[in-house]
Amino acid sequence: MKSIWRLGFCAVLALSLGSPLVAQAKKGAVEHIKVHGKSLEGNLEGDSPDRDVFIYLPPSYAGSGNQRYPVVYLLHGYGLTGERWMTFGNLAAASDGDIADGTMKEMILVNPDAFTKYNGSMYSASATTGDWETFIAEDLVAYIDSHYRTIPDRMSRGLGGHSMGGYGTIRIGMKRPDVFSSLYIMSGCCLISNAGAAPANRGTAAAPAAPAAPAAGARGQAGQGRGNGFANAGSAQAAAWASNPNNPPNYFDLPVKDGVPQPLIVAKYAANSPLVMIDQYVTNLKKYRAIMGDVGTQDTLAASNRQLDQIMTDFGIKHTFETYDGDHTNHVKDRFVQKVLPFFSNNLSFTAAKKIKGRK
Repeated sequence: MKSIWRLGFCAVLALSLGSPLVAQAKKGAVEHIKVHGKSLEGNLEGDSPDRDVFIYLPPSYAGSGNQRYPVVYLLHGYGLTGERWMTFGNLAAASDGDIADGTMKEMILVNPDAFTKYNGSMYSASATTGDWETFIAEDLVAYIDSHYRTIPDRMSRGLGGHSMGGYGTIRIGMKRPDVFSSLYIMSGCCLISNAGAAPANRGTAAAPAAPAAPAAGARGQAGQGRGNGFANAGSAQAAAWASNPNNPPNYFDLPVKDGVPQPLIVAKYAANSPLVMIDQYVTNLKKYRAIMGDVGTQDTLAASNRQLDQIMTDFGIKHTFETYDGDHTNHVKDRFVQKVLPFFSNNLSFTAAKKIKGRK
């Protein structure tokens, strides 16, 4: 009886003192770095080509010697920054929790800051904003592979994002299966752009009568579409999709001028709509190991995201699509924990194909 009592006392003591006998969730580290984007140099908006990037390193990274890790590149939504995306999605805590629960293997997460003059780059390529497609798929990937212990292979790279980041994921993903092997599209915006009409929801492109100046205090707002956070979306889209180096001081054209739709500009918007583009990239999308998308049933973007699902199904593109009870933002954290991080953990390769030389 005394022995049993001693064992019980020791167990209680261990719990109260946080003894190593009790499993404790280990925490990863978050680093804030700057990455120079050669592809962003000389952009007509004057945005810095040196971009903030926030990186989550898993718990074992610091002491794991030569171990290498897969990398997931996560793209934030309009009006957010890389830093706010880390906290808005609760990414570090979500990763630590999933790793501790065994629902996620250890991975590196990379969160680039795409906040620009008009609150968002649209992850597109234009003379006005710079070539964000190449920055994400080449400049950023090359930097991370050369400075961190990654597995530098497409089978060990994933790309995902929410809202504008979901748009960037399908846009870049369609073009760069040579870089990434898995895609997760969360509530993608701008999948179809009706530039000549007033937007019915955030899935369509706004057509402002005049360029909007950057909203005061808008930088880093977590609530996309709230307050002034979405006020510059029309200018951001025009800068990304209707660049015009001969039209200072804004260097873009609007799809409506003096109340009259401009057919060429409207056509440019349509050409940048993933629902229009997708049939050109079916072969590329079929190269992916896994593609998943989701959207809340109360999200104003639900219809266009369901349409993306249907088009992929019609073309025989292997993918998974889910709806859930929620709006545009209220379950982002939940989805990361329950779906996004486990998805990449299950579909990325954690084994290097060959011996890798590089940064330790």
